[in-house]
Amino acid sequence: MSAIDWLLESDPAIRWQALRDLTDASPDEVAAERARVEREGWGARLLALQGADGLWDGGACFPGSYAGDDPGQPWTATMHTLQTLQILGLDPASEAARRAIGLVAEHGRWEHAGQRYFDGEVEPCINGRTIETGAYFGVDVSAVVERVVGERLADGGWNCEAENGSVRSSFDTTINVLDGLLEFERATGLSTAVRQARRGGEEYLLERGLFRRKSTGEVADAAYLDFAFPYYWHHDVLRALDYFRRSGAEPDPRMAEAVEIVRSKRRPDGRWPLDRVHPGRVHFDLEEEGVGKASRWNTLRALRVLDWWQRGTG
Repeated sequence: MSAIDWLLESDPAIRWQALRDLTDASPDEVAAERARVEREGWGARLLALQGADGLWDGGACFPGSYAGDDPGQPWTATMHTLQTLQILGLDPASEAARRAIGLVAEHGRWEHAGQRYFDGEVEPCINGRTIETGAYFGVDVSAVVERVVGERLADGGWNCEAENGSVRSSFDTTINVLDGLLEFERATGLSTAVRQARRGGEEYLLERGLFRRKSTGEVADAAYLDFAFPYYWHHDVLRALDYFRRSGAEPDPRMAEAVEIVRSKRRPDGRWPLDRVHPGRVHFDLEEEGVGKASRWNTLRALRVLDWWQRGTG
């Protein structure tokens, strides 16, 4: 079975994206498959877990029951669940999405200081994800955007530790903010300030080849070479490359080494493995086979990244 046929045997969330990105399916066929995300599979299961208070697992960033003693970070709260629903491709115009987002907007409050959910809080890594899901689902997050644009550091990116005195950007924080600003631009149109900020963040990553220290050329974090899914707030080279693909950017020679890392992980059957899972409580597994086994999500993302790269470089 080809890798694409294998993807098309999966959940509607993967099927509609594989149809859109990897086949010649018609827009109507893609739309029909996407509509199933609301009613079937992972998307429907996550929507069903939303509480009457509008939150997932009783919290915005952390579950209401969280005592700080879980192994890893729990991923069942509202922020991570909304990000997952976006990645699944839940149609923001669907009745289920409108209802879910309305409840979050009405009742959601951040643990930090009780801020309304779509007003964001203080950490740019959190605010970047808030911008991304808010813009995707049609919420006005312009005030949060203005805040993060003003928080960009001198080296071009962002860091959640800036409030504690850090003056150097972080790969992880920067990719979260970039994802948010890109989605905001898609939803609202061109903004010079946002575009300049996004270009600065992109340059931060590109100067480092998406995974190396600029000062020494060493790998900044070995985890950046592992492809995890879901990725939550974590950076890795596949996530970064997929960001550049979605942004409409032309392939940049400084991405070439990262692209070769993606190519190197392809197995003889045309599939990519799941390299790691970020530890923590989850609603259910989105990668049924587990670490070391073939990953539909990584395969989908890697195939479309390589297709984008090939088309752009010949």
